[in-house]
Amino acid sequence: MTKDILFLLRPGFEDPAYPAQVFYCWHCALMEGVLASFPALAARLDVRRIAWPRPRQPVIDLVGEANQSLPLLVLGHGASSVHQTGIYQGRAFVAEKDKILAALSERHGFPDPHP
Repeated sequence: MTKDILFLLRPGFEDPAYPAQVFYCWHCALMEGVLASFPALAARLDVRRIAWPRPRQPVIDLVGEANQSLPLLVLGHGASSVHQTGIYQGRAFVAEKDKILAALSERHGFPDPHP
């Protein structure tokens, strides 16, 4: 089975709708913090940091054009999760930060966030 892939946006991107400003995705920054806090567990994942502009072809190739919002956890071939939010051509994925965090706990042993 292939590794789960966690797609994150590279920080420091610009949005033409907001000239002369630089941004980061706070949901992706949250994931980065969790990965940095548990590096041995993070090593179980294929983490791919991609550019902000759409189309996000690396994501589209795996889960289709309609599912390119990030962060996104794409499960390994043949894997499933109670937290998955969709399937594209037989490949399950998890969108939404809280569901991704829950899937990381379920599938890779990351601790749960404190309520």
